[in-house]
Amino acid sequence: MGHAIERIAIERGHEIVARIDRATDDRIDSDAFRSADVAIEFTVPSAAESNVREALRQGVATVSGTTAWADGLARIKSEMKAEDALIWSGNYSLGVNIFFAVNRYMARILSKFPQYHPDMTETHHIHKLDHPSGTALMAAEQIIEAHPALDGWSEDPADGKLLINHIRHAEVPGIHKITWESEVDSLTLEHSAKTRDGFALGAVLAAEWLKGKPGFHTIDEMMNEVLGL
Repeated sequence: MGHAIERIAIERGHEIVARIDRATDDRIDSDAFRSADVAIEFTVPSAAESNVREALRQGVATVSGTTAWADGLARIKSEMKAEDALIWSGNYSLGVNIFFAVNRYMARILSKFPQYHPDMTETHHIHKLDHPSGTALMAAEQIIEAHPALDGWSEDPADGKLLINHIRHAEVPGIHKITWESEVDSLTLEHSAKTRDGFALGAVLAAEWLKGKPGFHTIDEMMNEVLGL
């Protein structure tokens, strides 16, 4: 993701003033890093909270796309200063966010027909350690919010829970498939990423959008503004 984000940012006319990884994390406390308009953070759950906290401490607005650190994100949101700017999403892909919009609409319709029962399967590359994916959880929350018979999700079959299956295979960038089954037919909504470029472009667009917008923001805010909704 880091390489894809850098390439797309440069293609869009931006300058990369600092690169931070496990070997160079001391550079986050530097004039070069502080000169950035926005930092983009895609790391691992164990590092995300400290990375975002330190970026904000250095006065740099931050785009975070790391998943599976909900408790840490909640702590940061509660401690943000008025001038801090942060946007977080489990998925910045434009295609995925269109998928989310259709998922909300589909869930509202089908929740009125109890003969249809939803489940979800998400597939990712073998290097992705967390499951379900952040994207799957975001889509699940939309379905659960719309469906009166569901009070949560589970990775094992359970009454009143949305079943989320996960598969880790080869170098798959990401596939999310939601199926509504009845005895007579099935309806399927699916997003399949071909490369990581869609996620990287969305993160760069989020960085462009975030500049000059203090506070905590979501991808829905950005998409609604960009699409004029």
